Amino acid sequence: MPKAFICGCASLVLDAEERAFLRREDPWGLILFKRNVADRDQVRALTRSFRECVGRPNAPVLIDQEGGRVQRLAPPHWRAYPAAAAIEAGLEPSRAEAAARLVARLIAFDLAEVGITVDCAPVLDVAGPETHAAIGSRAFSSQPERVAAMGRAVAEGLLGGGVAPVVKHMPGHGRARADSHHELPVVDAAWDALKRDFAPFAALNDLPMAMSAHVLYTAIDKRHPATASSIVVAKVMRGEIGFDGLILSDDVSMKALKGPYEERAAAIIDAGLDIVLHCNGELDQARAVGITVPIVPGVMPINNFSQLARFSDACGAEIPRWMRLKLEGFGDDTASVKSFGLDVVTQLCERLIEGGAPGLHFYTMNMAGPSSTIWQRLGL
Repeated sequence: MPKAFICGCASLVLDAEERAFLRREDPWGLILFKRNVADRDQVRALTRSFRECVGRPNAPVLIDQEGGRVQRLAPPHWRAYPAAAAIEAGLEPSRAEAAARLVARLIAFDLAEVGITVDCAPVLDVAGPETHAAIGSRAFSSQPERVAAMGRAVAEGLLGGGVAPVVKHMPGHGRARADSHHELPVVDAAWDALKRDFAPFAALNDLPMAMSAHVLYTAIDKRHPATASSIVVAKVMRGEIGFDGLILSDDVSMKALKGPYEERAAAIIDAGLDIVLHCNGELDQARAVGITVPIVPGVMPINNFSQLARFSDACGAEIPRWMRLKLEGFGDDTASVKSFGLDVVTQLCERLIEGGAPGLHFYTMNMAGPSSTIWQRLGL
């Protein structure tokens, strides 16, 4: 089963050492950068090679394809797309949203045809006078409602093209005066002021995935950046914002974070994030992350059908049609979903036992109760 991390690779093709690493550690996904991109055939071959290594034809492949200066697939083989701020500034609101949706739909086509299934966009950071150039024109607007509207348009365009969006950098990077690639930004704004930055993320909290910010918010947690703060994750990301999809960290190799990579990865998972992102393709660092993180299903318990549907779509997994029809009837009725799940697993175990299975192994997803119930039903 895949582990709860995403890794990069060093070049245009996977070398023997990288292939062995991918087969052994089975990362949830792969993220690509300009160093990994030459032309369509090469990128297509690289994404295919990754999926062959991990043995999952739908394994996520990610990229940052925002437009403007953050565009890994670039001319002459791909279109040049405008930055977020340029789209918002040049048109009246409804036309700007239509343009953003169209740009994202075109980006989705570019990505899908080479096997990339996840775009780390849109940026939902609210711009301000203090916003560092690391965000700059990547932010749509200084108005939270416009950021939310433009972000929604981008997400719809990507999803319409079969590519999953990742909103970022939750809970907001706009007030940061430093570049988290090089140092830890510290934001001293009060809670009431920060709620303005949370607003776009709350408006889009139904989307499948989000990326955290390597930013220290002193009004919430004076010791830990959001990525490694159980307080920020519980109180803000899952609480105030209400995001119940999959949350991945920003790049664990950025200099905003300190310490050995095992400790960085452990802190991120312990804080409550679901996936650790490691981007730079350095295998020794990736190994340290890979040996630290858990199996993916253990990091995000599924409590209702809406969560399951978003999670399966984000992972490229498929819920069998008969099961989807049944579960859709339950909606967000957690008790019925869990009861149905117990019935299905019990019946599967009975069939395995009848077929001569020598034993049964349960991955409990950090909850022993359902497993105990099934054991009792089976009389074991």
